[in-house]
Amino acid sequence: MKISTAKNVFDGSLRWLIVRRDDVRMAKRREGPEELIARVRRMAMEMTGTTEKLSHGEPSFFVRGRMFFTIDNNHHGSGHVAIWCKAAPGVQESLVAAEPRHFFVPPYVGKAGWLGVRLDSGLAWGTIGELLRQAHAMLGVARKRPLV
Repeated sequence: MKISTAKNVFDGSLRWLIVRRDDVRMAKRREGPEELIARVRRMAMEMTGTTEKLSHGEPSFFVRGRMFFTIDNNHHGSGHVAIWCKAAPGVQESLVAAEPRHFFVPPYVGKAGWLGVRLDSGLAWGTIGELLRQAHAMLGVARKRPLV
């Protein structure tokens, strides 16, 4: 019997994001950049209120005019196909420390806590989908306006 190791990372809501070692596995068949981008695009467009437009030369995804993730297709020669997504406080540090093969601190937005997620490293699509859902949910709640 194989026992799975799991890392719990508090995502800032009432849930925990669990990254299982079993989920962090290589795909049987390598998908090319176009297939990876098409797959993450389909996942994003299924989320309520998502729109897509180019931002800084890359496909980017928005909710009510606010970006929740962008695609990094060898952006500035990065050497990978990835997404940069909004993440709750503490998630970036925990995931990058736990699985640097799959997660990284993206340039420009990394200092604001955004998470880089490689699409070409074999990370399970369920994990990628959950990270996208969490990033989307971070923009789903209207900001409270100050009472005047």
